[in-house]
Amino acid sequence: MSGIRQWRAAVLAAVLAFGANSLSAQESMPVLLHPLFQDHAVLQRDQPLPVWGQAGPGETISVAFARQTVSTRADSEGRWQATLQPIPAGGPYALKVRAGHATQTVRDLQMGDVWLCSGQSNMELPVWRALNASSEIASATQPTIRLFTVPQAAAITAQGSFSGTVAWLPATPQTVRDFSAACFYFARELQKTVDVPMGLIQAAWGGSRIEAWTSAQALRRHGGMDQALDVLALYAHDPAEARLQWGQRWQQWWLAREDAVPSDTPWRPDPRSRGWHQAPAMLGAWEHWSVPALAEYNGMVWYRSQLTLSAAQAARGATLELGPVDETDMTWVNGVTVGSQYGAGEARSYPLPKGLLHAGSNTVVINVLDTYGDGGLSGPASAHGLRFDDGTRVGLDSPWQYRIAPGGQAPPLAPWHAATGLSTLYNGMIAPLGSYGLRGMLWYQGESNTGNGAAYAGLLRTLRDDWRSQFGTQMPLLVVQLAGYGLPPVAPVESGWAQVREAQRRVVAEDPHSALVVAIDIGDAYDIHPPSKQELGRRLARAARSLVYAERALAPSGPQVLAATHMPEGVRIAFGDITGKLVTTGANGPIGFELCDADARQCSYADASLDERHVVLRSPQANAAALVRYCWADGPVCTLRDSAGEPAGPFELPITDAEVAR
Repeated sequence: MSGIRQWRAAVLAAVLAFGANSLSAQESMPVLLHPLFQDHAVLQRDQPLPVWGQAGPGETISVAFARQTVSTRADSEGRWQATLQPIPAGGPYALKVRAGHATQTVRDLQMGDVWLCSGQSNMELPVWRALNASSEIASATQPTIRLFTVPQAAAITAQGSFSGTVAWLPATPQTVRDFSAACFYFARELQKTVDVPMGLIQAAWGGSRIEAWTSAQALRRHGGMDQALDVLALYAHDPAEARLQWGQRWQQWWLAREDAVPSDTPWRPDPRSRGWHQAPAMLGAWEHWSVPALAEYNGMVWYRSQLTLSAAQAARGATLELGPVDETDMTWVNGVTVGSQYGAGEARSYPLPKGLLHAGSNTVVINVLDTYGDGGLSGPASAHGLRFDDGTRVGLDSPWQYRIAPGGQAPPLAPWHAATGLSTLYNGMIAPLGSYGLRGMLWYQGESNTGNGAAYAGLLRTLRDDWRSQFGTQMPLLVVQLAGYGLPPVAPVESGWAQVREAQRRVVAEDPHSALVVAIDIGDAYDIHPPSKQELGRRLARAARSLVYAERALAPSGPQVLAATHMPEGVRIAFGDITGKLVTTGANGPIGFELCDADARQCSYADASLDERHVVLRSPQANAAALVRYCWADGPVCTLRDSAGEPAGPFELPITDAEVAR
């Protein structure tokens, strides 16, 4: 039995015994350390160890840890940082910090490997929602796996600390239940071969776009977002003016979109405008209105209502209160933009500028964008109204009207939105991590960027480089390629999901410190959140063993495409990283291969056969084809694997001539 395993039982007993007494002591002691440094934390082994916190301006700070003592001085704002020499795996240790007469001590610290697990809902998905949850939770006593959940928070500027209370918690049935299943199963699998404590930091938000996780400085370097970033910077000190400016940009987009009508300005209080219909009195999800055009509609719907105010009411300060909106609103009062927010099921509260209201009829117009599942403005109508500064309230209980927005184009999203804005989640959830030592980063995101999959490669490079500037220039990055979602197509189709997967594959292939984890075959046609997170954790651990722990005989994922070449017999596709040989499941040969022209405007399925470490495609279009695609759809059927059962992932590749290939 290894040394780590020998003291696991003792560690767990110590943790449980420390419990309430530790919490009581922490509440009464001075706070000198950043909240990341708490009882039960895992610190990164074998690297210089930064420690930081807050003290009095100019104070001298002494840091004692693992037979090391270093001193530093706080700056004029009280911030301090010290760096300890690398320490191998082991523990438990105590960290003691002294500043003047104040002392803070944190205990049961382990030296091990720390992983940042980030992304959107498939990284956030907790153990209790994953496969076989009951038995997994019951057996989840892993005292050398420690869990840290970053509170979900969006911020306009980079924050130095977290928005709420945080803690490092040993993995138990109680603590694992609500933790990221993909992250926990990854560490549990990895510990089978890397027998050191594992620290897991979950920073995830369902429905989030990659731009929200990237710093404003990095987004400016990426380009094309300066106007939105300028509005975001303005929002930090003048939100009312920022809302007005963004409203003008949104309205310009509306009037410039495809098939726009110059005179069509639904936000203006014009009761004579046509195309409006009376909404059900209870409002709610438009899919349940018994309106055929809305039964399965994802897109934008306009709402409007009026209310009558006295002169005294119109002169008062007022806030527009809206019930929950699913999922994004853009709201006007009397033709003036007053707010925009993202968040399914979240109520809205928008302060109104002085002088906006007037005696008589006032109009409220709301554009609601929904991209998934049910959408709309919650009801009943009385849930929406104006609250005045004297505490009185007037409901928007006049009949609501609606009209469906034409076209399928997505509007610009306000840069201050939580999960869909620019840098908002970086500011609130990644920036507070500072320079905390990591062994690597896990990234599972992209579903919310499938509306513009062609842009994802550049955004992923920007995020990768941005986070490495914070955590280390060669910090390993494990990228989960999007799982399959949706029914398989009956003919070749264009797919934003496939574009994101290809971007993930290409960005990983160009970087020696990244690895791709294929998940196409463990998706669910009917559920965007596939529950098989145990298998995903196994594949993440395999990628880490290959990339991070240099198990050179172990490929990070399944068969990797190398090249496609025109040959007399058709198109020959070469693969590497094969365990054993290429095999197919459920058919005599692999399926899902397409041959396309150079612009991928004309694609057709091709018959495929195996030839050792190659796939050969035969089709009347083979000689003229310029591109080959594999599993190019939202939810394709993919049957190519190797002898170990590892899947080949989706790809798009140019076809070269045999002479060029040689």
